[in-house]
Amino acid sequence: MAALSLLAAGAMGGVAAYQNGLVRRLPEPPLELFDAEKVDASGEAYSLFHTPDASLGIVSYGATLALAGMGARERYVDTPLLPLVLAGKVVFDALGGLYLTAEQATKHRRFCSWCLVASVASVAMVPQVIPEARMALRQLLRR
Repeated sequence: MAALSLLAAGAMGGVAAYQNGLVRRLPEPPLELFDAEKVDASGEAYSLFHTPDASLGIVSYGATLALAGMGARERYVDTPLLPLVLAGKVVFDALGGLYLTAEQATKHRRFCSWCLVASVASVAMVPQVIPEARMALRQLLRR
């Protein structure tokens, strides 16, 4: 899961470089379907706190990475809330990624491939947190 968090944060890093004026263009696959600049320069991309959304995404994926690394090997026994918080965070991120992907499809009719990488990584994390979350929930219910 750490690798997927880093992949998503890296993709958001590219978008953040564009949104913060560090690069003029984001390379995209040569398909009409992709237009990162249209998506990432839209008003929606700055709607939360008037901040580039990719910067917030980097912070969010950093938090996920930190949560994934916290605790002992069998943390579901000692700190069962930690895996449950991680699972909640990962599900929240996955739903957010799906929402943003749907927004790109409906409002912009174009996609940011960089954003899609982050969304796919977010969704791919969900099955990885479920087993530990189940064990943590069982542990909590035993108490």
